[in-house]
Amino acid sequence: MKILVVEDDIFIGESIKDYFELQGNRVDYYSSPLKALEEIYPSNYDIFLIDINMPEMNGYEFYNELKNYASDVPVIFITAYSDIEHIEKAFDLGAADYIKKPFELKELELRVKRLVFKKTNCVEITENYKFDLGKLKLFYKNKEVDLTQNEKYFLELLVKNIGQVVDTTTLRDYVWDGKDICNNTIRTHVKKLRSKLKENFIKNVRGSGYKIEKQ
Repeated sequence: MKILVVEDDIFIGESIKDYFELQGNRVDYYSSPLKALEEIYPSNYDIFLIDINMPEMNGYEFYNELKNYASDVPVIFITAYSDIEHIEKAFDLGAADYIKKPFELKELELRVKRLVFKKTNCVEITENYKFDLGKLKLFYKNKEVDLTQNEKYFLELLVKNIGQVVDTTTLRDYVWDGKDICNNTIRTHVKKLRSKLKENFIKNVRGSGYKIEKQ
């Protein structure tokens, strides 16, 4: 993902930038909305994260400028306001979501992923493989690969976390609904899935779990 963060609180802004970049995302952070408008190309981003209360230009005004060039890019407003009027105004402007300060970065991550993957259902894994997150279907050169339901869930979780290791505990909870299965069962599952693939894009991270490398 490529993320634009505009937040005049430098601690918050840099924390968001560091958090998402550690996961392999590209993040442009600006503490000044005016400088951001001078330097960015809004349509190059997958999502905007914008603070509402900023001194040079408030978040509503800034987003209005962005909409002229990237009306289809979702925005999450970051706010210290709790009154319904500010929240209502954000949605009236076209906000996809909002998050109140203080917040956990993991919560922000979940909100971002929900919006980005909702907007872009088909995720490119390699040049030849794509995974449709909406329909849970894997395609090789536009031809569907026959998968079991658990294989679909397994790939869905890895695709949603491309570039990150998904640990075996999370896999058990998500794919096998928390059933007490052993690591050998997971390895066997992965082996069968790999046998259906012409490219081995599922990487085993010893002692940790599995991942799909970011292209």
